[in-house]
Amino acid sequence: MKLLEIQKLLEAEVLSGHEHMEREVTNAFAADLMSDVLAFVDDKTILLTGLTNPHTIRTAEMMDINAIVFVRGKKPDEETLKMAEENQIVTMTTKNIMFVTSGILYKKGLRGANIIHK
Repeated sequence: MKLLEIQKLLEAEVLSGHEHMEREVTNAFAADLMSDVLAFVDDKTILLTGLTNPHTIRTAEMMDINAIVFVRGKKPDEETLKMAEENQIVTMTTKNIMFVTSGILYKKGLRGANIIHK
């Protein structure tokens, strides 16, 4: 699914990475604990989170995640958005809660990320 389609489905506002909206994602992962995000690896995954701090961008960069949707209408500060731009990470915000956001994307065919079992 292209990020453009996700934006429309979620009625999301694009905050950074406008030029990368044609990227494809195949999976989604919803978490507010960045340590949970470290449990999987897939560069075709979109991260759904309510955390808007720079640690979220650093985690996405480290895990090769190139798209983040901030739920509940949350928006990161300018420093965090600048970090996302520098790392070519698309960020969006949606007014939906995480559960609804996940459900909308699941209903349209996006699946959960694969967890690495250790």
